[in-house]
Amino acid sequence: MHVTKYNASGNDFIIFHDEAKKDRHALAQVLCHRQSGVGADGMVVLIPHPEYDFEWEFYNSDGSEATMCGNATRAVAHYAIEHGISINSNAEFLTGAGVIRVNVNGDYAVTDMLEPKILEKDIEEFGQQWWLIDTGVPHLVTEVKKIEDFNIEQARELREKYDANVNIYFVDESSLRVRTYERGVEDETLACGTGIMASFVKAHSQEKVKDITAVFPKSNEELYAEYDNGSYKFGGKVSKTFEAEVTLDLTRYMF
Repeated sequence: MHVTKYNASGNDFIIFHDEAKKDRHALAQVLCHRQSGVGADGMVVLIPHPEYDFEWEFYNSDGSEATMCGNATRAVAHYAIEHGISINSNAEFLTGAGVIRVNVNGDYAVTDMLEPKILEKDIEEFGQQWWLIDTGVPHLVTEVKKIEDFNIEQARELREKYDANVNIYFVDESSLRVRTYERGVEDETLACGTGIMASFVKAHSQEKVKDITAVFPKSNEELYAEYDNGSYKFGGKVSKTFEAEVTLDLTRYMF
């Protein structure tokens, strides 16, 4: 099978398109495995849709499905435009969380994010106050004084307790530094778009950042988050890493 590997600010994805929905959770586990497969944080399949450019199936590296992934929206939009699935530098497609629109200009992609939902503000854990925010998927978010102080074991415990991704952020003058422990990957990743937006929502709600803010995830690539009259945008560069014919024995998997 033919696949394309994309990198979006440190988040990497295996992308391909097909004609019909299928159960691909086992295939995602095989392809995303970093030692015996292609290696990626997630796998995305583009499926034809009667109303939108396409519908996606999104799988985490452990084979679980996710409704939304901010960085993947940018990578998938670039892929769709390159393959003629979307036209005129704009992609409109259906995710499990709703309809997403992305504008692509060269290697730069900007996503119109879904309206965030602040689910809870008064969570106390490990001496920190956390907010639970849904930006397409749930995220626990807290502000810290040192971005280096990310306790992965504590993050893993919170992920299990709240069934949510876990983020810390640091306000660095006019920018944000964000680190994320992701569900489905079950570890810290180099970047998480929905986690970045959840962190921005909390910091912006508390008037600690401006309407347009530079954001740096663990990969240290510069992204930006924007608030404009009730809507949120998220932008940054994406890159196609390679295309490949996969020669793994996949006959026992449904794809």
